[in-house]
Amino acid sequence: MTNELISKEKVSLKMKECGVKDLDSATIRDVVRIANELQDENNIKFVRMEMGVPGLAPSQIGINAEIKAAQNNAAQFYPMLEGEKELATQTSLLIKNFMDIDLSSKNIAPTVGSMQGAYAAFMAVTACHKEKNAVLFIDPGFPVQKTQMDVIGKPYYTFDIYDYRGEKLRDKLKSFLDKGDISSIVYSNPNNPTWVCLTDEELKIIGELATEYDIIVIEDLAYFGMDFRKDYSQPGKAPFIPSVAKYTNNYILLISSSKVFNYAGQRLGLLCVSDAIANKYYEDLDIRFNAKTLMYALVYKLIYTLSSGTAHTPQYAVAAIFRAVNEGKMNLLKDAHEYGKRAFLAKKIFTDGGFRIVYAKDGDQNVGDGFYFTIGYPGFTGSDLAQELISYGITSITLKGCGSKKEGLRACVSQIGQEEMELLKLRIDNFKADHKI
Repeated sequence: MTNELISKEKVSLKMKECGVKDLDSATIRDVVRIANELQDENNIKFVRMEMGVPGLAPSQIGINAEIKAAQNNAAQFYPMLEGEKELATQTSLLIKNFMDIDLSSKNIAPTVGSMQGAYAAFMAVTACHKEKNAVLFIDPGFPVQKTQMDVIGKPYYTFDIYDYRGEKLRDKLKSFLDKGDISSIVYSNPNNPTWVCLTDEELKIIGELATEYDIIVIEDLAYFGMDFRKDYSQPGKAPFIPSVAKYTNNYILLISSSKVFNYAGQRLGLLCVSDAIANKYYEDLDIRFNAKTLMYALVYKLIYTLSSGTAHTPQYAVAAIFRAVNEGKMNLLKDAHEYGKRAFLAKKIFTDGGFRIVYAKDGDQNVGDGFYFTIGYPGFTGSDLAQELISYGITSITLKGCGSKKEGLRACVSQIGQEEMELLKLRIDNFKADHKI
């Protein structure tokens, strides 16, 4: 007799029906489909920890601004490719106020989420020098970015940062950069899926090597300022959000409105290109895209042909949110702290149940509590553990699916309110009772 809610046989059969051999090779959307169908067929509510769906209400400031824009017939007009000037102005101020980085509003463009920003950036940076057509991902990372590289048909390399923290990172990066074919280094900070944050020492190493090897760093800031171990919420005051932009001029920043600003549904991100490279001439880029500068290629060749701009009314919404944050009328991180509180509680539930935190340290500090955390369980691979937890009504994704070399899972807390937290505890208690360590 076990405490399983759904038999292992049913879970295996459903995976087979969905064309999933194992959960290491499954996409996030595969896991969503498996859970949705099992949930409906068995009349069971799952504790959903597989998908990073924002779990907080969007700012009323943004909603009001978007409604006003719609009422003023903004939807009647095509948006300009370079976006609304106020949005670019407020984004430039946001970067100065919270990162202490000077970046011209002319080199900021809205995209259909950071996903499109990354896609356009990958196409551009891999064309700047014909001999440098590969991208290096510091993993674990967002799996879909590798899919984007597959779609555009360009090569990439990856390595797991777990064993290469601090000064060890330099030699590891150089071992790839010395190949001579890398155009860009890509990472998220805080990291999806581990919530690891690169230290200033590590960002300095990346920046120095980017300058030395003449490559571009793409810094994915989807979780802008959400390392809650420090208060990054005061505009114009230290501490400032750490960034490679402090250590090199060769950078592109991807800023999302989805997570910290809770505006995911309108699909709006910001592609922010360093002033030093935005108007730089790359001969091979010109040959490939008939574009004299990097920014021109990104906006007037790539974004233009991908989507012909970004939806109009959300730009007014996000501009209003950024303005309120810049002026101190709205706290950047007040709402987002809820994710840290949830992570603290959920981690305790898992560790009390015999689980361990896989990526536990940033240098000599414990990894912070935020949108994601990582778990493992003795005797289980990540794939087997993810499949086992489905039988107990809990979903997740594997770390190997995110490029990790470690066995374990990524757990997301965005969809876990108090009711789900109590359900999670009950189900982990049942799991623990059935799995004696």
